[in-house]
Amino acid sequence: MFRIELVLIDVLMFAAVMLFLKEVAPRVGIHFDLATAFAVLPIYIVLAFNWGAYSAPALERTIESIRRSLTALVIAQISVVAILFFIKTADDTSRLSFGVSALSIVGAFTLSRAAFGLRVRRRSGGRLWNELLMIDGVLLKRMPRNTQVVRTSQLQLEPDLHNPDMLHRFGLIAQQFDRVLIASAPERHGEWAIMLKGADVDGEIIIEQSNKLGAIGLSHFDGYDTLQISRKPLNLRARFQKRALDLAVAIPLLIALLPLLAVVALAIKLDSRGPVLFKQARVGRGNRLFQILKFRSMCVEQLDATGARSASRDDDRVTRVGRFIRATSLDELPQLFNVLLGDMSLVGPRPHALGSLAGERKFWEVDRTYWQRHQLKPGITGLAQIRGFRGATHEPSDLTSRLQADMEYIQGWDIWRDVSILMNTFRVIVHRNAY
Repeated sequence: MFRIELVLIDVLMFAAVMLFLKEVAPRVGIHFDLATAFAVLPIYIVLAFNWGAYSAPALERTIESIRRSLTALVIAQISVVAILFFIKTADDTSRLSFGVSALSIVGAFTLSRAAFGLRVRRRSGGRLWNELLMIDGVLLKRMPRNTQVVRTSQLQLEPDLHNPDMLHRFGLIAQQFDRVLIASAPERHGEWAIMLKGADVDGEIIIEQSNKLGAIGLSHFDGYDTLQISRKPLNLRARFQKRALDLAVAIPLLIALLPLLAVVALAIKLDSRGPVLFKQARVGRGNRLFQILKFRSMCVEQLDATGARSASRDDDRVTRVGRFIRATSLDELPQLFNVLLGDMSLVGPRPHALGSLAGERKFWEVDRTYWQRHQLKPGITGLAQIRGFRGATHEPSDLTSRLQADMEYIQGWDIWRDVSILMNTFRVIVHRNAY
């Protein structure tokens, strides 16, 4: 919330200073170029995210906030000057006007960031982040202050890795907090560690001594030592980039594909009775469940709500139109609406149905780290898909290869990799395993 406020304050402060100068400058004989001055703003916003002007360190320390903000602002101003020079309009721009606006906004941002720092400290009461401590069957020597504390028994919550509903509930709770800590018996640390790693949360476990949980760091909480078990894989700038790419591609694509969507919907309706769309619960980001949208490709009376039976090459449940849209991946197009709703991304680990099997075992029974693949939003396409890992999972190895690709994608995420995966997806839209 503080981050959103700070972005709005920067935009409003910039606009206020520029509009003020537009009114005052002519009265003292200065020609003020409002358009050139405002050209700095979009460049500044992009650079401010890149330089961490809205990051946790900036919110925690006023000096750091001012330094990062002014760095982004000065570079944005220099960039505008360089652009004016290269398009040969620099001579038409008043140097005095630009200099006055540049110095004014530097001073205004310094004051606004300092005032915002004071406001944050007063509102947060010295504790900036929203923290949750979950106590699982242990007694703590002292209870922390200014931290929400719940006992897992009150929530009927267990670290049960064989219960998707339990992970879903844990994910719903965890997403409301900046930091989640677990206090439990040592023998339950392993299960809680996996719960935290898959919940897309900054998670820690309170410890008495070191252990082997795949910790990524040592931290402290109210006098206790903690192991940092998980951290959100994408920072604010990366999340902004990924969401911007999703919307920039999904919205024009949906508009362009509307006639095709209508034709497919009509064909499904004429081919067999039942709804055009098929909805199914899938595991999404943070192990939270969501309803995925697909064009219905099977007879309505044979639909599989849990996905326990994978489609086969000669599946008798698939309709005539269904066979075509599955082979060409047209059945996946309604997931663009899931992207707009924020349940999915264009690129990410493919979301699985709760009943999916690798051989005779459920996915999470094959590998407990399966739940960690849900640190990011699920995608319409992904690294595993462009490598050809799609279709039925007849053997545990079919799942393992996909899981390895998903974790490789999460750990090495980059916006340009998303672009590359989208481009390469066109090569595998029609695939021998698409049935």
